[in-house]
Amino acid sequence: MGFDMRGTTVFAAFLTTLVAGVAFAAGHAQKASPIRDRVPKVAPVAGDTTASDLSLTIYNNDLVLVQDIRTVDVPKGRSRIEFPDVSAAIRPETVSLTSKGLSVVEQNFDYDLLTPAKMMEKQVGKTVELVRTNPATGKERHEEATVLSVNSGVVLRIGPRIEALRDDGLPTRVVFRSIPENLRASPTLSVIVDADTAGPRKINLSYLAGGLSWSSAYVGMYDEAHDTMGLQGWVTIKNSSGTSFKDANAELIAGDIQTSGNNQTYNPNTARVRVGTGEKKQTAEEIADFYAYHLPGRVTVANQQTKQIAFLDAANAHAEKGYLYVSYEFASTPEPVHVPVYVGFTNSSDAMPEGLIRVYMRDAKGEPKFVGESGVGHTPAGSSIWVQLGQAFDITVQKTLVTSEKLEHGTRYKMSYTVRNARPQPVTVGLRQQGIGDDGRVVEESQKSERVDSSSIGWDVAVPAHGETTLTATVESD
Repeated sequence: MGFDMRGTTVFAAFLTTLVAGVAFAAGHAQKASPIRDRVPKVAPVAGDTTASDLSLTIYNNDLVLVQDIRTVDVPKGRSRIEFPDVSAAIRPETVSLTSKGLSVVEQNFDYDLLTPAKMMEKQVGKTVELVRTNPATGKERHEEATVLSVNSGVVLRIGPRIEALRDDGLPTRVVFRSIPENLRASPTLSVIVDADTAGPRKINLSYLAGGLSWSSAYVGMYDEAHDTMGLQGWVTIKNSSGTSFKDANAELIAGDIQTSGNNQTYNPNTARVRVGTGEKKQTAEEIADFYAYHLPGRVTVANQQTKQIAFLDAANAHAEKGYLYVSYEFASTPEPVHVPVYVGFTNSSDAMPEGLIRVYMRDAKGEPKFVGESGVGHTPAGSSIWVQLGQAFDITVQKTLVTSEKLEHGTRYKMSYTVRNARPQPVTVGLRQQGIGDDGRVVEESQKSERVDSSSIGWDVAVPAHGETTLTATVESD
């Protein structure tokens, strides 16, 4: 094998110049495989393993279950089957290979990839051929050299002299006699099997791998006049596994799967594509305490690619806008505080995976305008979802701590909340006061409250157009 190079003492720069001319020297046989040495009477590699029926189960936490069914022509007895396109992020301890009448003797995952740098590393202590070309005459000079070291540079023994390849302006090629054992063009799973009979048979290969994950995001179109929300869901699949997956059946698992945390991971620069499908409505299938979403048709996810697929389309869901202010302590605010505004709806049709919801509204011209976004956790079907859009411009709350009195058990607070509305329509503002405690109680109030949870109470405060409402309450916290 040969390639052009202009030697430098910096190994990385040196190898960069070698890449262009890689070729094998003819007539040299490869050495015996260590696998074949350990397992005698192993037939040559079994028949083609490239065609497959591929299925992917993709989890949120950088994990994928790959299930690969292939038809392989296997000889009787022991033979080696190679799978050259498995994920580079495979977890070898999870590999399972099953087939009728077939037993697994040994399996090896070779991930030492064939590169100029690796070729040189494997030649330490061995002989290569140097071919130097005179740039003036074009005449080639051939020399045998023993590779002594490739640490930060290439050191050779050529006859009686020691030479470090350097940038002397002379085009140089190195010719290798063979590919070193276990260097692969792509990550390869090699399996020694023992078959009871010869012939083609289906082989089911499955394994867990890292480098593949998914997330969901939603686009909502809120129609305030009709109190409806149109919602579209998109799945984003990111593949940094080092391997492309072609024409695969894919399903997505929503939920937090417990793993040991020994996934192999990558940090690539992803290329971005956007894919739409005709069938956008998906039905979640419950598996244990998780949900599985089956993507329509087959998908191809190339290595270092980000793919988006539509998976949910819910039109005209009932929705409403609301305002909610939460007070986290008994204290005064020196200035009025703008009240957060929310849009709420019920996902009655299906469970929704965790993701970010972006909400749009149409302006007077009918053009969609972005009005806010909020995250949502994994949400079962039938749950109410509230998306915070931001802070209301025209609605404020100013709270005042009127008095504070220490009691034998706890503290008595007298609070005043003034809610102002500058909008031309009346509004109702939800007001929540936290910190009352399990055993706290309301002593006096200008409007009836409700216990929201174990530590907070709440009121729904009606405020007229261009007006204000003041709520007062005296509470004892524990």
